[in-house]
Amino acid sequence: MKEDNQEYPEEFLEYIKLIKNKRAKIVIEHIIKHGSITTEELEKTYNYKHAPRAARDVREAGIPLVTFNKKSSGGKSIAAYKFGDLTKLQTSRIKGRIVFPKEFKEKLNELNNGRCFVCNGKFEERYLQVDHKVPYEVAGDDSSKERNINEFMLLCGSCNRAKSWSCEHCGNWHEDKNLNTCISCYWGNPNDYTHIALKKIRRIDIQWEEKDVEYFDELKKVAKKNKIELPQLIKEILSRKS
Repeated sequence: MKEDNQEYPEEFLEYIKLIKNKRAKIVIEHIIKHGSITTEELEKTYNYKHAPRAARDVREAGIPLVTFNKKSSGGKSIAAYKFGDLTKLQTSRIKGRIVFPKEFKEKLNELNNGRCFVCNGKFEERYLQVDHKVPYEVAGDDSSKERNINEFMLLCGSCNRAKSWSCEHCGNWHEDKNLNTCISCYWGNPNDYTHIALKKIRRIDIQWEEKDVEYFDELKKVAKKNKIELPQLIKEILSRKS
């Protein structure tokens, strides 16, 4: 049963007929019928275990989506999605994300020496994913222009998921959509940033490789002996050095 009595604009109803993305269509049709969709429904009814990805498909299609809390069948607080202000519908995004040529990814891989742009981990090219430095939801894509390779990066799966979650919970991503804010964010420029999703946070990702692994193992032993987390131990060591 639909949870609200909203009448959807004709432009919106015509526009969604053009959307081809399967996950996006499922989310859209469910919300039209029921008013909202929960992460539980996405997983149990449609077998989508990564609900934010399904919601992101809808947003990438140019449809405003709002995240809110709702009770699960077991009484727990979970995330749910409903349409936002449909007057802000972006029909220019019907094509969704662009498909990157193999040569484009190979060039990015060469430029960063086969490493993830954020954590600097070394990966086989097939495990790295092309992503926008400024999120697609903020800047979009202009297929009429030649793509500037400096506006893109390769991320490992872990960093890509972390970046997606952080961006989707950022006020700039939802409201202001200011490109400069994204460029000064850790996820857009991890080597020179002033914030992480508008929060005053600093972080560093360290990869311990080959001979350096023994140093990591020693630090881990010390952290375990002192019953503290490894990041906290490193902070304390740096604090003593200063």
